[in-house]
Amino acid sequence: QVQLVESGGGLVQPGGSLRLSCAASGFTFSRYAMSWYRQAPGKERELVASITSSGTSTNYPDSVKGRFTISRDNAKNTVYLQMNMLKPEDTAVYYCNAKRGAYAIWGQGTQVTVSS
Repeated sequence: QVQLVESGGGLVQPGGSLRLSCAASGFTFSRYAMSWYRQAPGKERELVASITSSGTSTNYPDSVKGRFTISRDNAKNTVYLQMNMLKPEDTAVYYCNAKRGAYAIWGQGTQVTVSS
């Protein structure tokens, strides 16, 4: 069964940190580029971080650059998103995505709320 399961979301104060994890199963994880997206209420889903299948290259939008770090462990079939210096505008549901060519897999999402 092809599956991505996110974990690690929760409530954090502004300036705090969270580490999201996404565990993959049912496919050859090491052959897929991995990404994290987020979607806030009333807004479109947006890319926040991506990493190549080998883990040698990463990409971030300006809104999170310097605060978020994506990494992967191909031996554990897991991708991570370390989020530091969190802001209220980072509040959203965060989704894990696996992509190879035209084929994409999505997780169910994990809620991140940044509030005092």
